[in-house]
Amino acid sequence: MKLPGVLWKLSRATLHALRGLWTIKTVFPKLAQEDRHARVNIWACEMLQIVGIELVVNGTPPAEGPVLLVANHISWLDILVMHASRHCRFVSKADIKKWPIVGTMAGAAGTMYLERESRRDAHRVVVQMADRLRAGDVLAVFPEGTTGDGITLKPFHANLIQAAIEASAPVQPVALKFIDAASGQTSFAPSYVDDETLVGSIWRTLTAPRLIAVVTFGPAHAHQGRNRRLWAQALREDIEQLRQL
Repeated sequence: MKLPGVLWKLSRATLHALRGLWTIKTVFPKLAQEDRHARVNIWACEMLQIVGIELVVNGTPPAEGPVLLVANHISWLDILVMHASRHCRFVSKADIKKWPIVGTMAGAAGTMYLERESRRDAHRVVVQMADRLRAGDVLAVFPEGTTGDGITLKPFHANLIQAAIEASAPVQPVALKFIDAASGQTSFAPSYVDDETLVGSIWRTLTAPRLIAVVTFGPAHAHQGRNRRLWAQALREDIEQLRQL
């Protein structure tokens, strides 16, 4: 894409983000939780359209909670894509709170933050997650713990799966991938892994040929007596299969 087109897309995305911030500050305090969730879903869909990413949703997103969504992690775009396919409350690393604009929006969407290096904080978050699941929320986690290369899945950390066991809530596997619209091949433009920078990833995404974000929801299932490690492994296998569809 030529530079003027990229700059136009970037300016529109920035304006949309600022409008989102204004809505959070001025409108959200007056809205019920369900209405906030609907606004987040609409905002995310509009942002994908602005940056030129088509959304394709396969399978059946949960109509209501309680349910814990478990997804593979590729990019900073993953949260936006999942909000566009079905609003959910994310459990995310505490660093995101410090990101300009993104941190404010994540907080407004109900994100729960985790200090990943602290076992005590992990326990706190599991307790909080279980409470929210019992209240009927739709939660989402990335059990890889960090972004992957989009080719292979990293091992799944099982700690946060414990919340679904304690709340007797189902878990639904979700597979994410980005593909080039013209070739149908996997696109690595939105990748954000290892030494890649957020700015570089955003620039590659904006300058790439038209992309399609594919979100595939598998069937939800209960833990059926499995411990969290066995359940996490089964979910990883589910997502691996869903990624091939």
